[in-house]
Amino acid sequence: MRLSGDLLRLADAVLLPGFAGRTPPDWIRRRLGQGLAGVVLFSRNIAAPDQVARLTTALRAENPAALVATDEESGEVTRLEAATGSSRPGAYALGVVDDVTLTEELARDLGRELAAAGITLDFAPSADVNSNPDNPVIGLRAFGAAPDLVARHARAFVRGMQSAGVAACVKHFPGHGDTSVDSHHGVPVVALDGMEAALRPFREAIAEGVRTVMTGHLLVPTYDPGLPATLSPKLLTGLLREELGFDGVIVTDAIEMAGVSAAYGAGGAAARAVAAGADAVCVGGERSDEATAVEVRDAIAAAVTEGVLPEERLADAARRVRELAVWTTSSGSTITRPDHPAPADGPVGLVAARRAVRVTRRSADPVLPVTTAPHVVELAPEMNLAIDKGTPWGVGAPLAALLPGTAVTRLAAAEATGPAIERLVRASVGRPLVVVVRDVHRHAWQQEAVRHLLSARPDAVVVEMGLPARSDLGAVHIATYGSAEVCGRAAAEVIIGRAVTG
Repeated sequence: MRLSGDLLRLADAVLLPGFAGRTPPDWIRRRLGQGLAGVVLFSRNIAAPDQVARLTTALRAENPAALVATDEESGEVTRLEAATGSSRPGAYALGVVDDVTLTEELARDLGRELAAAGITLDFAPSADVNSNPDNPVIGLRAFGAAPDLVARHARAFVRGMQSAGVAACVKHFPGHGDTSVDSHHGVPVVALDGMEAALRPFREAIAEGVRTVMTGHLLVPTYDPGLPATLSPKLLTGLLREELGFDGVIVTDAIEMAGVSAAYGAGGAAARAVAAGADAVCVGGERSDEATAVEVRDAIAAAVTEGVLPEERLADAARRVRELAVWTTSSGSTITRPDHPAPADGPVGLVAARRAVRVTRRSADPVLPVTTAPHVVELAPEMNLAIDKGTPWGVGAPLAALLPGTAVTRLAAAEATGPAIERLVRASVGRPLVVVVRDVHRHAWQQEAVRHLLSARPDAVVVEMGLPARSDLGAVHIATYGSAEVCGRAAAEVIIGRAVTG
């Protein structure tokens, strides 16, 4: 079937593809000139702030109204600082501090950095209520497990981000917190009860004026037992548009994720998502080639000719995306960005990370401060696909900067064998031992490694950089509520006695 040029251009007007490289490939330039809505940047596109600014300038040379999006949440999910680790803690640490003024200021600071780089849409914050501590994909990305806490910090983040002229995006509607499946790999099912609690942060963010909402590839049987939210008219049109009154842009999570593409393919899922009420389709996190972007565009156009997707719905989606682009362009030129000097006690990200640290002392012995070079053992679990695998984390590097001579050993699951642990015990004789974990409660191998280490070294300091489901490990237990670079630095300061925490 031959598709008309006008219909293909209309389909392109709702697409936000990703691409490889740090300069725009020819196909992106060409498609932008023909009306492509915009692009999504990932860490593979980012080297330094001035490079990103040149990249976004080149993109807008082809289409001045192009949206340039990224999912810079701060903390674990960072794109701007994937190579160095985030200079701001993630959402959970902000929820622990529970100072909405601090959250708003951090989001404003991040928004200014994004705006300076030419990024106009940020897929943040997560408005998920992380009520399931075994959740494999949300966890520290949420502000917490209490709906009211998440709601007030989601509002504060939206205020701060949008005051900098960058559109915020609450995700993953209608709530990915109470799930135990990663939607990159399958279809999570949301529990039958608790939906009102999960929706509360989205209601509050909509009341705050959030410009975009991202769908989750989640099955919500109470609303639609057959289709995940991204593909469900009952959830996107009935619940989000009509009941919650959201009038901004509905954007899909990456359409190639298995949660929706396994059944329909990326193109089929994209067409069904727009028909259900989505306005912008993200593609290219995992499949960033031109062929995929063409496949998705052509599938959307074909769905119109086949009667699956009304052309009026596609035109409405394109209008909403265009209006968002106009807002980002106009707000970027009118919102003032005064230069706020860094607080006396450090940049806002460091201030937040320091305030989030919690210390549990379980020994009467003077374990802290550590004044001689320790041996740091970092237990590194496999992370979900939302987190860049190359992003630095840990306490070893910042502690080595403060205490030269610090030894650092990092072990993955397959490496944390009994003999390897015994060698570490012997290597640490005569020096302090610091054991660093991430979500130890979710990983049996970490639990066994910690048990083995503490049986030989009960005087060890344990630093939990994930969710601290338990604080009864080590002579001193330090919870950072995040694994961002700045969280590791804050923990290192506590270990050497440079910072005082509650």
